[in-house]
Amino acid sequence: MIKVHPTAEVHTNCIGEDTMVWQYSIILAGAKIGKNCNINFNVFIENDVIIGDNVTIKSGVQVWDGVRIEDDVFVGPNVTFTNDIVPRSKQYPESFKETIISKGCSIGANSTIVAGNIIGAYAFVGAGSVVTKSILPFHVYYGNPAEHKGYVTKEGVLLDLGFKDKNGITHKIIELGND
Repeated sequence: MIKVHPTAEVHTNCIGEDTMVWQYSIILAGAKIGKNCNINFNVFIENDVIIGDNVTIKSGVQVWDGVRIEDDVFVGPNVTFTNDIVPRSKQYPESFKETIISKGCSIGANSTIVAGNIIGAYAFVGAGSVVTKSILPFHVYYGNPAEHKGYVTKEGVLLDLGFKDKNGITHKIIELGND
């Protein structure tokens, strides 16, 4: 069953089972949202947006045209997506840049994701980061601009640049397709 709070405005018919849309969220007619998602308070989702299954989008996030969010993604509070590299008032590009947020990755609170980039599968973007380029799978990035600081396992164990966790244990990252 889809649960929509009475104060939310949901204009799309493309929402999967067991998805929850919280207070004051707005979802436009062209958006596609998967199963078992949690769309928190005060989220805006534009038309040309695709969101996979088991996605959590925390409060205060706007998901603009051209953003694709794959399965099992966490988007922290107040994350900002852009979709126009050179925005001008009342001037619209022929098409917006596509931004892909790949399966299983996490984006920390207050991060900005510049249009046209790909956040790789299971990657981790630290809070407050400004992502200006694509991030490879299983990589940890943070800062302004965000820089490569380490790695993360599929299970969410943070690793340094030498693939060691906080206890000094070395891990092997299994790339997609080999797990």
